Amino acid sequence: MSETRALLRRIRVWLAVFIVCLVLSGATAFPLVTELHLLEDALDGWASPAADAFPGLQEWIERVRAGLDTADQKYPFLLYGTDWLAFAHLVIAVAFYGPYRDPVRNIWAIDFGMIACAGIIPLALICGPIRGIPFWWSLIDMSFGVFGVIPLLVVRRMIKRLEALTAPVLRARMLPA
Repeated sequence: MSETRALLRRIRVWLAVFIVCLVLSGATAFPLVTELHLLEDALDGWASPAADAFPGLQEWIERVRAGLDTADQKYPFLLYGTDWLAFAHLVIAVAFYGPYRDPVRNIWAIDFGMIACAGIIPLALICGPIRGIPFWWSLIDMSFGVFGVIPLLVVRRMIKRLEALTAPVLRARMLPA
């Protein structure tokens, strides 16, 4: 296999993993009420060592679950906002199909993703305290940006290498005969 094909294959594997993670994180935003009940049950049961190690975690999960239950029962339209959050993750995942197909031409989507990852940090630092989110939870939210940017940086570097490898071939094709 040529270096170009191997590089393209690695780019696509990294992007496929990134897309799957975006889809999974979006899909989990739909059933929040059920998920919080399951998480609370787990912290009371098989995951009780985690609850013992992090007492603030169980207290926070109980508070969030109670809030979601109230919203679900009395104000279900509020949960529509999390449906849009889920949808946004799915739409963003679709945007990465462009670089999957043609990485060099669609490197802009990788840059967009890196900007979005960077934007998570000020959002969590500003909106977290305004909404009464514990700082340790904001750190968890910020970790999505930190860990999300890593594969994008790797992919961007590989795309630049692919561009350097394919540029002479493209120039040769464009020259008049």
